[in-house]
Amino acid sequence: MTEENMTGSTGTPGGAEMTGSAGKDRPLARRTALGLAATAAAAAPLAVLPAEASASAGPRPVRRLRAKSEIGRIRLSWEGEAYKPLVDHYAIYGSKTAGFKVGPDTLVAKTVYASFAHDRMGGGRQDWYYRIVVVDAAGNRSRPSAEVAGHSTESVAVSGKALATVGAFDHKSLELALSPNKSSQYRTKFPNGVDYTFGTSRPENDWSYIQPGPSDSWGGSKPSRATFRFALEAVPAGETWLSIWLLDTHASLAGTIALALNGTQISEVKLENGATRGSLEGDATVPGTTLKPSYVELALPASALKTGENVLTIDKTLGSWHVYDALGIFTR
Repeated sequence: MTEENMTGSTGTPGGAEMTGSAGKDRPLARRTALGLAATAAAAAPLAVLPAEASASAGPRPVRRLRAKSEIGRIRLSWEGEAYKPLVDHYAIYGSKTAGFKVGPDTLVAKTVYASFAHDRMGGGRQDWYYRIVVVDAAGNRSRPSAEVAGHSTESVAVSGKALATVGAFDHKSLELALSPNKSSQYRTKFPNGVDYTFGTSRPENDWSYIQPGPSDSWGGSKPSRATFRFALEAVPAGETWLSIWLLDTHASLAGTIALALNGTQISEVKLENGATRGSLEGDATVPGTTLKPSYVELALPASALKTGENVLTIDKTLGSWHVYDALGIFTR
């Protein structure tokens, strides 16, 4: 983030005092009588205070710093006084080691908001520790906040037992059909949508890396459906989970997907806005990538599962495309 320090203008308040013979016999000007000239002179050194101001002169540290666990990220939030003094930004520091020192090597990000999502952590659990420094418009810095511990949630694709999958859970779409940038061929390749059977279909030929939405003219400007078929010898005794890893979504029209299992509606999920480049690029592990992975995971109702073939349908009912990393059915 580019820092923009807000600076005020300096000038002479009030009107000019009368000088010379014309003003010899006139009463003293109000500002002179009140001693404001002397006050201004005494206050002048404040204009040259260093950026690292004292605790009394600088902004106060943030309060109630909290960390919320999510798949692939840790979401931070806090409380502060954004206008006393005017806050330029919050500097977020983090480390995987408790009791770390605040400095350039531990700076994670800067934000003007009282929240921040530390993302792109992948499907495994990560443990982090955070402190925040408030920087005001004059460049003064607060003391670091109290340290808070947080961790990302581990995906069921990492902790569970796979029953049926398509694609590799590796933050890449390169093993899927049409990847990384042949979305224009979708209607020719999949005129009736994707229909994939675990065990016989092949990811590189039968599962499209991208699923269009009604906002995509290249997809026919209509809802689309992806069907995933998998067989069960018996309904699992424990919980059965659906895991969908997305490589990227449209930046402003990620839209929604409607999930159904064997004809039973399960959930309608609003997807997160992404970075848009996923329609052209297929690898979110490249350093500096703008791709923005996201995750959809939920428990499937045991009553909707059955012995034999099960059919999961994913209907893109609103918005624009999303790009798959992988999809799977897991138990844990």
